[in-house]
Amino acid sequence: MTVFDCKVKRGENFTVAELGKLSQLNRFSFKLPSRAIEIEGKLFINQILDLTSCEISFNKLPANAAIPFYHKHKQNEEIYLFIQGRGEFQIDGEIFSISEGTAVRVDPNGERTLRNISDEDLVYIVIQSRAKSYEGHTILDGVAIDKKVSWVNQKSI
Repeated sequence: MTVFDCKVKRGENFTVAELGKLSQLNRFSFKLPSRAIEIEGKLFINQILDLTSCEISFNKLPANAAIPFYHKHKQNEEIYLFIQGRGEFQIDGEIFSISEGTAVRVDPNGERTLRNISDEDLVYIVIQSRAKSYEGHTILDGVAIDKKVSWVNQKSI
């Protein structure tokens, strides 16, 4: 099955999507419902993966480009994970550098925007979830299963 130009496979307990190379994110775009602005290089994957707990987007901002507006949220905090390029992030008037390996969390009320200050694409992932909804460490939610792992053509250690 292909959704938004992506190959998708669904099972009872999973969804797998092949989104393609991050360098080709510009084949996706998103039109802001409240403004006459279309953002190229943005792919929301909540509908593709049937997400129920958060929103995730893959983003590519071209060299020396900037998001042309500030935004904030009503209920959701955002986590930005930068995986390529260099830029500047602005929250409530405070500006700081971002680059590959930088992670940023923004409270719902934080007025935010960002720009690419390099000659290469700024590539990043944004995760959005309801603020103050996290009740514990993820490790405590995991349950080990007493079952031997099996892979086809697996070599024993």
